[in-house]
This record gives sequence, structure tokens and C-alpha cells, in this order.
Amino acid sequence: MIRGSMVALITPFNEDGSVNYDKLRELVEWHIAEQTDAILVLGTTAETPALTITEEDEIARISIETAAGRVPIIVGSGSNNTMIAMEQSIKYEKMGADALLVITPYYNKTNKAGMVNHFYTVADAVNIPIYVYNVPGRTGVSLTYEALAEISKHKNIVGIKEASGDMSFITKISRLITDDFNVYCGNDDISIPLMSMGGAGIISVLANILPRQTHEMAMAYLEGDVKKAADMQKYYLDFINALFIETNPIPIKEAMNLVGMNVGGYRMPLCTMEEDTKAKLIETMKAIDLL
Repeated sequence: MIRGSMVALITPFNEDGSVNYDKLRELVEWHIAEQTDAILVLGTTAETPALTITEEDEIARISIETAAGRVPIIVGSGSNNTMIAMEQSIKYEKMGADALLVITPYYNKTNKAGMVNHFYTVADAVNIPIYVYNVPGRTGVSLTYEALAEISKHKNIVGIKEASGDMSFITKISRLITDDFNVYCGNDDISIPLMSMGGAGIISVLANILPRQTHEMAMAYLEGDVKKAADMQKYYLDFINALFIETNPIPIKEAMNLVGMNVGGYRMPLCTMEEDTKAKLIETMKAIDLL
């Protein structure tokens, strides 16, 4: 069971729009040095919908190869097509992924039985841990408590990245936490509130630029220093909110470039920030001495 801060890693691009695999290796090494507890590639923040399958496979391969067992690599293998999700999951397990992130089947909008069958089909096909990804704001699908209660019984399904932002729902699903299943925060602005319900950590956008601080905040809470964790959550809150002032990952990549990390631009249809929202982002960065 992974505990602490897991970065939802961006995908760096070259000036010509191709994936910058050298920068990817550099970022993986940096996160290891900065004590990130696990690295998630091919999630939402990675602009996965705009990547080709070939690019996704190469990102997974390079990340696994670079980490070389020093930090867990979680690979996003989900799809609204169950068979594709299963095939990608099998592929990434063979590559050496430590775990998989499988999103709820978007657009199709299946019922409870279909949702359970989707995750069981994928989980039956592999022998590594799977994290369910619930992000209704992106998918148009809200995972129900009843469906998750069934899904969590599978031996290979060990947790959920919960990104609904609904603390009432989070409180309810916290009842499902056991030694074999846990809840991870997918919204940086409520990381500590979610962990107060028993959650094991954060799958974080913030960690792309402040990995050590995000790790320290999560571990402070997990090790019993609630005041430190809460103070850090509040200190970074305005910056966290600015990271979502436009569609993720536009602001986080802008922030990374502003501090000289040179991670490149975006894949269409994403594009550069509007001037007014960029000004707000810069203001929050200055407030925490990032600029």
C-alpha cells in the first residue's frame, strides 16, 4: 500500500510538439531525489487524450526503466473501451509497471453492473495492483458507493483516486478502507481533509513543482503532525487553486516553465493561458516565494 505523495506527472514536449523523452527521464530522477513516494504517468495531467498509443507506451517504458525500482511507477491504462483497458493493462504489467490507474468508463455511462464488470475484467487480467480513478468532472460518470463497494472486493484493486471533490461522498467511501483497500486524494485543495477520513495519501498536480513540500505535507499528517499538515495545506491553498484556474495541466505547465523547468507547451486543443489568469497564477507564485 503506497502512502504519501504520488505525483500525477505532466508530459514534457519539445518545441516541435513531440514528446521530450530526455526531459521525462530528468523529471523522474528529480522526483526520486525530492522524495516523491510514487510517480503516476499517463493520467489526466499527462494530456493522455492527446497522445498516441505509441507515445503512451514509450512514456511508460522510459519511466519504468529510469525509476529502476527506486520509486513505484503507476501507469494509467484506463479506457472507456473495456477490452482496450485490459490490453493496455496487460502490456504495462509486462513492461514492469508497479501498479495501474484505471479510470471509470467515460461517455458510455454504464450502470452499476457494467461498472463492476469493467473493473473486474481488467483486474482479472493482471497480477499487479489497480487504483480506480473517479473524476466525474472529466468523465461525466459518477462512481456510486454501491459500485465501489463491489469493486473494492477484488484482490487486485487496492485503492481509489477520488477526484470528485465531494467530501460527503469521500466520508461515505472511507467506510471501505481496510488493510487491502484505501482512498487517495485526487484534489490538491482537500488533501488533508480527505486524509483525515483515513486516506493514505495524495495523487497530486502540485507535486509537479513542489514535490518535496507535497511529500512533507502528506507525511506530516500520516505521522501524526496534524497542525503542520493543516498549516501547509492552508499556506499553499491559493497557489493550488490557481493551478486549476484553467484546465489542468495548463497552469501547472505554465508555472513549471516560469521557474525554468522548461517542460514545453501543450497538445491541441489545449493552449497557452489567458493573460488575466496567468497574472493571477504569477501573483500566487510570488506569495509563496516561487517567483
